[in-house]
Amino acid sequence: MKNHLFISAFILVSTFTKAQNTIVLDTIYANDQKNVALFFPEPIRQGITGSDNFVFTYNREKEQHLGLLQAKPGKESNLLVVNRDGSVFSYIIKYKERLSKLNYFIPMSSSIGNERPIANDSIKVANSEFSIANREHYYKRFCSYLLDRKQRIGRIKKRKEGVALSVENIVFDKDGLYFLIQIKNSSSLDYDLNFLNLSIETRQKGKKKSLQKLYQGPLFQYNVPSRIAKNETVRLVYVLPKFSLSNERRAVLELNEKGGERNIILSISHRYINNPN
Repeated sequence: MKNHLFISAFILVSTFTKAQNTIVLDTIYANDQKNVALFFPEPIRQGITGSDNFVFTYNREKEQHLGLLQAKPGKESNLLVVNRDGSVFSYIIKYKERLSKLNYFIPMSSSIGNERPIANDSIKVANSEFSIANREHYYKRFCSYLLDRKQRIGRIKKRKEGVALSVENIVFDKDGLYFLIQIKNSSSLDYDLNFLNLSIETRQKGKKKSLQKLYQGPLFQYNVPSRIAKNETVRLVYVLPKFSLSNERRAVLELNEKGGERNIILSISHRYINNPN
């Protein structure tokens, strides 16, 4: 009898402990027609979604309490948010065509824990490794998101022998400038890409005027082809470190054909660089 009571008590305690350790995550619904606003108790330091069909945006320059969630049709995923004080929030996120709720005011009681029980030095190392490991994944997701948008910065375009090079949009995010580029091949010949470079051009004043060009290496390239087939259009993204230009300087995008002469040099005014979307 005593053994039976002991076993029953052990099972009860084990069940209670498992129930305490099991965290049931709330579900947040979003779509691609409306912004779902999430207001956190402390400013957002980091926010990550687990799938490309969800995008969570927040102010990366100045920490704020507000984050915006959008979704495209697809499988469910999760959202992880870390506040400035180290509190961690986690949610299941799903696409839903019709939304009944657009604003979520997140209480501190919804936090699943805090990242700071670890020593400060360990946190810094972990955050650094996490940042490096996830940077490329973040670039991919954000580039894909930008290509799905229909936002335009202006008419920046140049043609040559049936090939057109254009910059559709320039977007600033965190520490990078995202250049959304389109190459349209309307000719009857395939276009083999040798290189696509972006440089900063400076006009030197004085009696002997000259130009100085400084190549800008991209942080990341997305959807860059090696060949654009005849009657084909490709859209790609170059991510460059954030920069601004004076009136005497401009950006130059150079498209070079491998084994051909259909080369295009497209100038981008400092006004577009200094006023991105």
